[in-house]
Amino acid sequence: MSLAPYGRLLRRPAVLRLVLVALVARIPHASLGVVVTLHVVGPLGRGYGAAGIVAAAMTLGMAVGAPWRGRLVDRLGLRRALAPSVVVEAAVWIAAPFLGFEALIGAAALAGVFMVPIFSVVRQSLAVLVPREEQRTAFALDSVCTELTFMLAPALAVLVATSWSTTAALVGVGVATVGAGVLLMWFDPPTRSVQVLERGGGAPPEPVSASVRASERVLSPSLLVVLLASSAASLVLNGTDVAIVAALVEWGQASSAGWMIALWAGGSVVGGLVYGAGRRSVHPLALVLALGLLTIPAAFAGTPMLLAVALVLAGVPCAPALSAITATLVTIVPEHRRGEVMGWNGSAMTVGAALGAPLCGLLIDRFGASAGFLAAGAIGAAVAGTGMVVLRAARRRAPRT
Repeated sequence: MSLAPYGRLLRRPAVLRLVLVALVARIPHASLGVVVTLHVVGPLGRGYGAAGIVAAAMTLGMAVGAPWRGRLVDRLGLRRALAPSVVVEAAVWIAAPFLGFEALIGAAALAGVFMVPIFSVVRQSLAVLVPREEQRTAFALDSVCTELTFMLAPALAVLVATSWSTTAALVGVGVATVGAGVLLMWFDPPTRSVQVLERGGGAPPEPVSASVRASERVLSPSLLVVLLASSAASLVLNGTDVAIVAALVEWGQASSAGWMIALWAGGSVVGGLVYGAGRRSVHPLALVLALGLLTIPAAFAGTPMLLAVALVLAGVPCAPALSAITATLVTIVPEHRRGEVMGWNGSAMTVGAALGAPLCGLLIDRFGASAGFLAAGAIGAAVAGTGMVVLRAARRRAPRT
């Protein structure tokens, strides 16, 4: 495998700085899942099903808010769109440790609605900074960097939560959210081609007329297929996240949760680097199918060592699947609607998370951690496999209609 494509990519103007800013700005969001789970199960004295409910409230809030915030980025620009998100989200997580369970559900939903759209903004910016022929590599690198963040952030969050308290961890998330939002607003990465040309001194392209904008059809069968892949991938990832914590608690090694998640993300880093450096694209549904199937063996890992091996293998298709989803989205939607569609993609992922986290949590409460891994992998694989069958059948019928 040659890493030369990544070298060419990072030499492009503003790309390296965007990658570094994103790496830091994603830290608070990457640590939220494990911190909220430990807080609900620990100080609040609830089960994993309850932790899944809080996660579901937050993800449902994200599903509602993501398209709206994406439209704001398209219409108002990044800085004006981000400011309310930074204020609201920081306030929620600083107050969260002092709320009861019911109030925490509502607060998590509010934080989800206003969550800083770091992930979608970075991908929007890459789509205009990088030419089409290098975008698969760019989105693979972005997914790899996301996994690096998920290797660092949960481990740090678990260390704070177990060494001090979940209160300290949640307040830290709130403070870090302010820092991440301010950093992103300071950098103000371009989300439209006209911004890239203006900053580089070139002539901006002609604006798209209102009549053309109104006539363009964004929702299409191709887009729905990509959104289905996003939901299935998110279901697998969020269900696995809860199951990892539950398995280690069962073995009396809760403090190792961060490092186990880091190993899982490490497998994703390897998979993403190989996929981005290659020359062939793979359909998102095929990669999500692989993600689901490779998650199932974790259900049969009887020791932490076997679980670590299973999670590294399960992580390999993760970054390729997420990067393939983004690369496909960029090719099927017009640029001036890209923020909104990235928001819909975020909504699709949060729907998958809202289904995966509480379902796996309830199964874990009843049958143990292995049931969480089994359900996440099997359901994700079934959804992706069904989508592939339907898509193939539709393609076969298309020439006859």
